[in-house]
Order: sequence, then structure tokens, then C-alpha cells
Amino acid sequence: MTVVERVKSGSKYEDMFKFSRLVKVDNWIYSSNTAGRNYQTREMSPDTVKQAHQALDNLSGALAGVGAKLSDTVRFHIAVRSPEDLEPVLAVIAERVEANDPAHTISIGPMPHEEMKLEIAVIAYIRDPATPDIVTKVTV
Repeated sequence: MTVVERVKSGSKYEDMFKFSRLVKVDNWIYSSNTAGRNYQTREMSPDTVKQAHQALDNLSGALAGVGAKLSDTVRFHIAVRSPEDLEPVLAVIAERVEANDPAHTISIGPMPHEEMKLEIAVIAYIRDPATPDIVTKVTV
């Protein structure tokens, strides 16, 4: 039987536009784009690094709701407003994902709201702890 879990952040837009912060299907987890807005205060820092940390805090909280963490991430989709924002955001992600080395997809362009400098979405996989990791690194 397939188990589907949906995590909500409490945003009115999730109900209005019928989406979840993330959806877990068996061991796979798919998040929506997540901005660096503090869910409690609704504030968004004008600083790119602070927005990146807040977005990852938001994603970490949602992942924790289904028993996962950022180190379970296998793919990041990173969208930034301008090229200058990219390297600081990538540095924050590198700091927070541990030694995971997930795949990245990067977009640069306009954001839905003026104060937003970035949005981050993830795909994560919760592995069976009884199964050892097989890590292969291939250079192409």
C-alpha cells in the first residue's frame, strides 16, 4: 500500500491554491518552492544569506514532520533573483547538507514577490537504515 503524507506550513495560499509544503510518497519526499520568509513573523530579511538560511529552516521543519532531514536530500532546485545571489545561496546549502552532495538545478530570474531573493525546492529520499550506503563517485 502506498502511503501519502502532506505537510502544510499554515500559509493561506496552500489552501487557496491547493498545494502542500511537501508531499511524502513512501520514502520519497517532494517539496514546493520555499522562500526565506519566517512563518511565525511573516518577515523576510533583505539579506540573501539570511533568506537562504530561513528557507532551509522552513524546509528542515517540514522534512522533520515526516522523519527526514536536509541530509536526506538528493536534489535541490535553487532559484535566485540575480547572478550575484547564487554563490551565497550555494554556500549556505553546502554548509547545511553535510557530506551529501545532492544534485542541483539552478534558475536565475524574477521572483513572485519583490522582497524575495530566492526559492528552494528539494527532493529527498529516506533510506532504510538497515541497508548500508553504497557511495560511488564517478567523474565524467
